[in-house]
Amino acid sequence: MLKNYIKIAWRNIIRHKSYSAINIAGLAVGVAACLLIFVVVQYELSFDKFQPNYKNIYRVVMKQTSENGINYMEGVPYPMPDALRIDFPQAKFARLITDYGALITANSNTQNAGAGTNKFIEPIGVLFIEPQFFEIFKHKWLSGDKSALAQPNMLVLSKSSADKYFGDWKHAVGKLLKIDNLISARVAGIIEDAPSNSDFQLKVMISFPTLKPYLKAYNFEDNWDNVGSNSQVFMMLPPQTTPGTIEAQFKGFVTKHYNPNNIYSRVHFLQPLSNMHFDTRFSNALGDHLTNMATIRTLMLIALLIIVMASINFINLSTAQSVGRSKEVGIRKVLGSSRAQLINQSLGETGLIVIVSVILAIVIAWLSLPFLKNIASVPDDISLISIGSVLFLIAVVLFIVLLSGIYPALIVSGFKPVLAIKNKITAASIGGIPLRRVLVIGQFAIAQLLIIGTIVAVQQMNFVNKADLGFNKDAVLVMPGNSDSVSISKMYGFKQQLLQNPAVKSVSFASDQPSSNNNWAANFYFNNSTKDLGYETFYKMADADYFKTYGLRFVAGHGYEQSDTLSQAVVNETFLKKLGIQNPNNGIGKTVRLGAKGKWASIVGVVADFKTNSLRDAVKPIMIFPRKKFESVVAVKLSTTNLAESATQLQKLWETTYPDYAYTGYFLDDNIAQFYKQENQLALVYKIFALIAIFISCLGLYGLVSFMVVQRTKEVGVRKVLGASVGSIVYLFSKEFMILIACSFAIAMPAAWYMMTGWLQNFVYRINLTPGVFVVAVFASLIIAWLTVGYKAIKAALANPVKSLRSE
Repeated sequence: MLKNYIKIAWRNIIRHKSYSAINIAGLAVGVAACLLIFVVVQYELSFDKFQPNYKNIYRVVMKQTSENGINYMEGVPYPMPDALRIDFPQAKFARLITDYGALITANSNTQNAGAGTNKFIEPIGVLFIEPQFFEIFKHKWLSGDKSALAQPNMLVLSKSSADKYFGDWKHAVGKLLKIDNLISARVAGIIEDAPSNSDFQLKVMISFPTLKPYLKAYNFEDNWDNVGSNSQVFMMLPPQTTPGTIEAQFKGFVTKHYNPNNIYSRVHFLQPLSNMHFDTRFSNALGDHLTNMATIRTLMLIALLIIVMASINFINLSTAQSVGRSKEVGIRKVLGSSRAQLINQSLGETGLIVIVSVILAIVIAWLSLPFLKNIASVPDDISLISIGSVLFLIAVVLFIVLLSGIYPALIVSGFKPVLAIKNKITAASIGGIPLRRVLVIGQFAIAQLLIIGTIVAVQQMNFVNKADLGFNKDAVLVMPGNSDSVSISKMYGFKQQLLQNPAVKSVSFASDQPSSNNNWAANFYFNNSTKDLGYETFYKMADADYFKTYGLRFVAGHGYEQSDTLSQAVVNETFLKKLGIQNPNNGIGKTVRLGAKGKWASIVGVVADFKTNSLRDAVKPIMIFPRKKFESVVAVKLSTTNLAESATQLQKLWETTYPDYAYTGYFLDDNIAQFYKQENQLALVYKIFALIAIFISCLGLYGLVSFMVVQRTKEVGVRKVLGASVGSIVYLFSKEFMILIACSFAIAMPAAWYMMTGWLQNFVYRINLTPGVFVVAVFASLIIAWLTVGYKAIKAALANPVKSLRSE
């Protein structure tokens, strides 16, 4: 019986090639898209779940409140981990301090780590770490063990890092590495590389005792006032202890250790490891990206909608096609087939089409896999086939077979034998027209939802990419350096050499560029007052050429004089407005001081507000002043002529001037574009899936119109004989679909408005959702639908009526 079902199903697929091709194409594209989304979602949701203590590991984080608002920080004060061990002896703690952009100097000689060396910059993954870390987080040791990290001047490498520094990890143990041209440490162990789905991409792990003599060099102070994101502590809770119990005790801990006169209200709480990869309140200081759960939910919703659209096609075409098979069903019933057998046969045919579609979908997804990294932060070697993806495909097959097959099966099996044999079954008599209309409306509502999402996302990202940032980001080459004494001594000479290049317009040394992820801030005093204002100002340290190099615009006063220390300062408009000073000229001559022990500086200039971070954030109050010790980032404003050649020349000059440091220059506009990597990826996702939705919708429309043309061949012939024009025939076939698409717009518009309004809330600076966006979407849908319907409709209208009537 099963063999017979399969044989008949295959014959029907072959007999109705066009309908089968439409069904298979729609399902294959839809399933391929869903499979790729599943691979991305599965990867993102798997972060650090391989850790055996995954559910009991937490990061101690801080909520800090001041007049500036609420600020969430993943960092803790330097002395806090030791205090936690005393006050919470029941839990395990491990702290780590990240050395961002560390310079690693390696050589094959174990004696002198200065000559014949190779230099590497590690943006993340270089940590001062305690051995307790490996009691909480489990890693495979290839050589050595965690006890080595209890001794000063010892370090542990990941396997890939050891291969990179020494050629072969097996030869690395016992060798020396120099960190930041400051610390020499010996390799005491090797661990296996962390999986790509981990936010702990450990590369160089330096024993924590090594840091203590260099606290000042790394800008750490042994007090409770300073907090940075690079100082973190993790806790493993003992069994039967809840996070709420610990968090309740944190209140007394804060009262005990923090200064009660601090301007901040600080609250500590526990962030689960399971939430670390998705909590956008905090930066991902240890990994390479965060993923907003809203993005995950959006991807899952898109996948579901695409599957539903493909299933709608199947239902529409199957119910329409069932009219042509009415005589076959009638004969089967007369010969004794039960309704259950007819349902099984119909579901079998559906299953066969779905299986063929899934096989084709796997091929499409496999061919598309190399391009997946363009729409998601996934590794190059991500696998398409896994236990999870196989189970997903099985679930998809069952879902589509049941969703797409049940209704057509019930329709076919319910035919009355007498009417079926006499060919009296019509599309109207099976009651499928209202359902098909509803399904077409649903299908195009989904397509329009994605079209609107695409338009809004593209417009917002165009707005972001073209927004006036308040400074000039074009043709600015940024070269991060070092602030040690050797580098500082070469700053002036290097600057003069740069200015001798005819392509160089201006050069500035600073702590960072105008728009960056840096959020250095401090409390401050204004105009010789002894009263703390109760909120922070953010600050940047830069030389006098900073304003010229970045094109910052002065609205009052001027830049400060060249100086190595703080005596004059420039502020932005927001700085003064928060103080109640609306006229920038009234701020000139006022004084400002950072911290209670800082030096008073005179405000000599006010610059127009510029975007201090990404456009997701509001402009912050900013104070800019000189302090040579921290001016380690070189910015060079270049002529746009032969830009690449100029950059190469400057790189060679850098490497000649600073032979002990690795070059890591980049253009400022490329760096700013990285702020919006995930948003740009999401905009691309909308584009791709809107096209897929349109493709599937058009396949469905084409199939339905093709069926209608066949069913109404005689009607069209009669109408033409009676004088109907080509236009009236085309209108006959297209009017219904135009009405249905208009109805679908009424459903899609509020849903799209709600979704995209929520997405735009992520940006302080954003476009307005205007009616034009929705008008464009509905007209695009109407044009696409008409082009799809029009081809078949015109072909039917131009057909010879004599031939149509004779064949009937």
